[in-house]
This record gives sequence, C-alpha cells and structure tokens, in this order.
Amino acid sequence: MKFLEYTPMDRLNDFLNHLNLGERTIKGCLEAYSCKHAGTDKRLSLSLEHEILDYLGKSLDNDSSSPAEFLLSRSSRKTLIYLVLALYHIYPDYDFSAVKAHEFFTEETWDSFKLIFDTYMFQASKEWSDVDGDSSLVETLYKALDEVVKISECEIYSYNPDCDADPFLEKGAIWSFSFFFYNRKQKRVVNCRFSCLRWIKLSLIIILFWRISWNKEICVYKFGGGRNYFIKL
Repeated sequence: MKFLEYTPMDRLNDFLNHLNLGERTIKGCLEAYSCKHAGTDKRLSLSLEHEILDYLGKSLDNDSSSPAEFLLSRSSRKTLIYLVLALYHIYPDYDFSAVKAHEFFTEETWDSFKLIFDTYMFQASKEWSDVDGDSSLVETLYKALDEVVKISECEIYSYNPDCDADPFLEKGAIWSFSFFFYNRKQKRVVNCRFSCLRWIKLSLIIILFWRISWNKEICVYKFGGGRNYFIKL
C-alpha cells in the first residue's frame, strides 16, 4: 500500500496535531492509502488470507457455530485484508491478527460517524470555528474525505479493539476512536483517528529529602491544583 498525500487533509492534520484545550489535548490524524500492493504487502496479504482460511477450516471441522458471513465472502475477506494492511502501515511494529481484527471492525454510516465525531470533538470544533468561520470542522472533514475517497461510494468501518490490544489508545488517553473509509472502486482507504489526553496541573509541590541508614534518598511529594510545574528528580 502506498501513502497518499492530499493538501486538504494536511490542513486538518496541522490543526489536529496536539490541539491544546487547557487541561486536555486533542490529537487527530488522517492518512490515505492506495490499496495497490507495495513492498512486502503481497507476502503479508497471502499470510493474512491463509490465516483466515485456516480459521474457517477449523471452525467447520469442529462443527461449531457458523463463522461470520463476513469471512465466508471472498470480496469481504479482501476488504478485511486491506484494512489490516492499513493498520500495519500505520503501526509497522504492531502484530495484527486478521481473524481477531475482524471481531473489532463494525460497519458504520456517515451519520453514525458524525454523531460520534460531534460528541467527542465538540470543543475542537469550537476552536476550528474561531480559526475558520467559513465552514465547520466536520464539514471541512467531509469535503476532504469526499475528495479522496468519495464518501457516497465508501464502506465505513469503526475499529474498536480491546483496551489491551489497542495501538491507537495512547498512554493516559481519556478516549479514542478510529474509523476507516474504504472505496472499493478506487482501491483507496482513509484512516481517521482521534484521541484525548489529560494533563495534570500541579500548584503546590513540597519535596523533602532525607537520608536513612543504608544511604538511599527518599522523595516525598504533595500535589495540588493550579500552576504547572516540571520537576526532574
């Protein structure tokens, strides 16, 4: 897969990169990829296909409940593989399982995406209006996505893995969400991911040091609200 550069998305990325909202920071990123195989994509794609087929074969051999219809369809398996390949390009050091990833993808609509976006990105949208009053943040996002993947032709998926297996959830994040917009005809996929981090404010820090018999220092500290302090111990 090849990373695609688009100026309208760059403008949004610049705005959403560490958007300071006082005690919280919003981080957002939009990335577009062509689904044409590049580099090790072909080998990885075959490996993911075999993983899915092995899973289907074992499910049938064990006479367990029928596998999800999504995996039985070849075109749907291809879609899943493209989405997982995009995940590998976004997080190259993370090991994704196609079968497990299938459990985390949910098909969505633009309206369901917009509802989540408007709810979590309310303050970010207000900041955008102060910078650009011509159109709202979600309208600008729609236009940028439509230019790249034509939303009316897109399949939209949310990606909601378990917390322990979520590469999008940064340490200290209050919330995060990630969506994929896939255009089958254009063979393009766009990932939109957003997260919110909280910064702790400290006003009063009392640090006392004393030595004990085995010659080690112990630091005792007290925290309060107000002004920020950065301490190196």
